[in-house]
Amino acid sequence: PRQSEVYNMPRPIQAKTSISIPQGVSVKVKSRVVTVTGPRGTLQRNFRHLNLQIETAPKSVTVGVWFGSRKEIACVRTVVSHIQNLITGVTRGFEYKMRFVYAHFPVKVTLDDKKGEYMEIRNYLGELVVRRIPMLEGVSITRTEKIKDEIVLTGNDIDCVSQTAANIQQSCKAKNKDIRKFLDGIYVSESGVIPEQQ
Repeated sequence: PRQSEVYNMPRPIQAKTSISIPQGVSVKVKSRVVTVTGPRGTLQRNFRHLNLQIETAPKSVTVGVWFGSRKEIACVRTVVSHIQNLITGVTRGFEYKMRFVYAHFPVKVTLDDKKGEYMEIRNYLGELVVRRIPMLEGVSITRTEKIKDEIVLTGNDIDCVSQTAANIQQSCKAKNKDIRKFLDGIYVSESGVIPEQQ
């Protein structure tokens, strides 16, 4: 049988994507380290592991690659999304809402009143062990007054906020039990940017 012929598609000369910078936000790029400063603070992210070209203009940031493979071209849009999250973080901030779920033993959560550096979970499935979860840098935690059994995580860095929520959820896992039956835990109910004050 005749072997199938392999055709190599020519690589695109340049693939690039631009993103606009809102008013009141400054973006600086030095050797693929992006620093974004806005009303809520400053965030920095390192992209040196990627072979990309990142340029800034007065009102936009352009990410591009010359003669890139499919994986390198895919990284262009990924980096643009990361920079967009940095801009959103320093302008609006991110918020994750988590709810306590329990069938019999009520989950008790105490927050560090002084600095808000950690939270403690007690009575999970009736266990006596105290689970202590530290908050990552720049993440603050509060209880919702109107809604019972809800906590809210807020911060500028989406990575730190979402990782803190994941650490809280992972700390409450039913070990050696049928997870279809034992659904107790603390779960993310809502996530997004911090709503603007009315």
